[in-house]
Amino acid sequence: MGHKAIEITDSNFDEIINSDKPVLVDFWAEWCGPCRMVGPVVEELAGEYEGKVVVGKVDVDSNPQTSAKFGIRSIPTLLVFKNGQIVDKQVGAVPKHVLAQKLDAQVTVA
Repeated sequence: MGHKAIEITDSNFDEIINSDKPVLVDFWAEWCGPCRMVGPVVEELAGEYEGKVVVGKVDVDSNPQTSAKFGIRSIPTLLVFKNGQIVDKQVGAVPKHVLAQKLDAQVTVA
């Protein structure tokens, strides 16, 4: 069923966000209702942007260091990184097209 979002952890986080492609990171938790709405959308985006964008998910309960580093207070929070820097941010559940627009903006910028 296509490409899946990568599990991102405290240990591999830096390596993944320093990709030469834009990186979408979904900060989520098992107990978070809105996260369950965003989860499938993030998986779909992983498939649709395969080869163009790296898509990953951080379980905030298992990876407190990364969550603290970016001051994640409410979830879901989605961060878009380019060259290791945050270039866009979305807090809360949004429709897929909103996230797709954010990714398109980064993919088209050479």
